[in-house]
Amino acid sequence: MIGLPMTTAEFNADNPFAVEVGKTTGKKTGKASYALCHQPKSFDWRMRSAKAHPMKRLSDAHFAEVCAVLNQIIQVG
Repeated sequence: MIGLPMTTAEFNADNPFAVEVGKTTGKKTGKASYALCHQPKSFDWRMRSAKAHPMKRLSDAHFAEVCAVLNQIIQVG
């Protein structure tokens, strides 16, 4: 399984490797949420007892954009 870190750090607004994927909820409600495409990680979710991100799932359009940026970096497809 490959995962990408998610962040709400505002300085990522002009990061060419960060894709804005929506707005947050909870204590950071309304802040932009970014997927950091330049930091792919491979890990075993079960071993880490990892949980899904509160967004649960990206829209198809955001997922395609994230994949396109990641592909520019590692050229998988």
